[in-house]
Amino acid sequence: MAHMVTDECVACGACVDTCPVGAITLGDKAEVDASSCVDCGACEGVCPTGAIKAE
Repeated sequence: MAHMVTDECVACGACVDTCPVGAITLGDKAEVDASSCVDCGACEGVCPTGAIKAE
C-alpha cells in the first residue's frame, strides 16, 4: 500500500531526498508513485507538515 500526499504539502523536498527507492517526485506538491513505493514510511517521518499519510 503506497503513501499519499495531502494538500498540506509545501513542496519542500524532504521526502524526495529521503525515499530509498526514488518513488517521490516534486512538482507543485510531492507525488508518490504507488507502483514504486515500498511502504517503508521514511517519507512520512520527515515531512514537516504531516502531509504524507499511509493509504
